[in-house]
Amino acid sequence: MAFDHRHLIDIREYSEEDIALILDTAKAFSAVNDRKIKKVPTLRGLTIVNMFNEPSTRTRSSFELAEKRLSADTLNFGGSSTSSVKGESLIDTVETLNAYKIDAIVVRDKHAGAPHIISQHTPAVVIDAGDGKHQHPTQALLDLYSIREHKGRIRDLKVGIVGDVGHSRVVGSLAPALKTMGAHVTLVGPATLMPDAPANLGVDRVTPYLDEVLPELDVVYMLRVQRERLEGAPFPSTREYHALYGLTKDRERLMKPDAIVCHPGPINRGVEFDSYMADHPRRSVILDQVYAGICVRMAVLYLLLGGSDNGLDS
Repeated sequence: MAFDHRHLIDIREYSEEDIALILDTAKAFSAVNDRKIKKVPTLRGLTIVNMFNEPSTRTRSSFELAEKRLSADTLNFGGSSTSSVKGESLIDTVETLNAYKIDAIVVRDKHAGAPHIISQHTPAVVIDAGDGKHQHPTQALLDLYSIREHKGRIRDLKVGIVGDVGHSRVVGSLAPALKTMGAHVTLVGPATLMPDAPANLGVDRVTPYLDEVLPELDVVYMLRVQRERLEGAPFPSTREYHALYGLTKDRERLMKPDAIVCHPGPINRGVEFDSYMADHPRRSVILDQVYAGICVRMAVLYLLLGGSDNGLDS
């Protein structure tokens, strides 16, 4: 199947077939990550810049590992280590990178729309690693991969996305991606943590009542309360939030026997989870999501950069 995308910025530009190809390619790359020597030459000679202007653990480390395992050359910088602290504009920074004849830019930025602006000023491939409250497409793809691995399919699954929807860039990519793949999506959370127009995400339902929907969900996707983006006091206390929207050992009795639990990380224990559910050996797939990040990001880089051979030969 041909892959004719230039960038990965807006997941809504990707069809069901496009997403399926990424997931299938990621599955193939999982075999590479199971080897003793976890490296293939498919992007040898290509240069990828990781421009992270916002803190990151999982996304940044998995992109760096994915690039190294594809044999690409990498340059990592961002934030206070760049000339932006001296007043240099984003566009001027990108023009400097262009002068190095780079092949791709992976960008995380606190400003929504930064990856799109960059794509208009570089011949390089641009991959959105999270921008403001806008999108986080590779997170959505690794979530889909993890769900498919555990449930065997995505189509017709009932997925509940619970918590701080209004401040989450994860939802901006995950909700439309789930719908593209045929899932049924419910947003769950207090009105104070919902966007102004949640229906614009194309979901099937919005509700403040977690206990009412838990019994029907195949996937319970918990969101981090993004305290760094909160304005005012959207709920009285973390204790009350946990009582109403936290996934707990007591609340597990409401869940389907085979329902799984996801979270994009980092976890706030005692807020969106208790430790029993965060570490549940049968339900929690959080660490599987972390591993999926490497496989999915290898697949995205390979497909967008047109890697040599089939990407798997050592």
